[in-house]
Amino acid sequence: MLLYLHGFNSSPASFKANLLKAALASIGRGDQFFCPVLPHRPAKAMASLEAIIPEHDRDALTIVGSSLGGFYGTFLAEKYAVRTVLVNPAIYPHERLRAYLGPQQNLYTGDEYILTEQHLEELRALFVPTLKQLDRYLLITATGDEILDYRDGVVRYAGAEQIIVRGSDHGLSDFARYLDKILVYARVSPL
Repeated sequence: MLLYLHGFNSSPASFKANLLKAALASIGRGDQFFCPVLPHRPAKAMASLEAIIPEHDRDALTIVGSSLGGFYGTFLAEKYAVRTVLVNPAIYPHERLRAYLGPQQNLYTGDEYILTEQHLEELRALFVPTLKQLDRYLLITATGDEILDYRDGVVRYAGAEQIIVRGSDHGLSDFARYLDKILVYARVSPL
């Protein structure tokens, strides 16, 4: 099972989610892909994810988290000891999203909401200060990320397997180049 966690103001309709879903389908494993809609409230998003995890064999589960989804994936990896791929993960969203307080709109659904201090507090409650499961992470981070500083991820996940992409962008527009690596890491590839 591959659980994809989309980023801030994103959705299961995102570019990376669709590429990953198609890659699994192309090897006859499309039924092993799941990408839930994550509520904009972090506490609700995590409650919905924690309801999913116990339903699956954790040895057969891999989380792929992009941006804020990577932050959520880190919390789940540490709590449930599951393999996790982090794609340009948010490291300190409880601090960095402060600049975005106020009206927000989901890029895919058009849903509007107000980002508040409560959101930041809920994110702060999910921050794991010390990572103890570094052997369970694969970090894929782009030096050209225009939103997040890739070096934060390199430092935070020091000791984990890392792919540092020279250039690219926050959306990792060349994500397709890393699909085979992700599928092998997730143990769903026939390679």
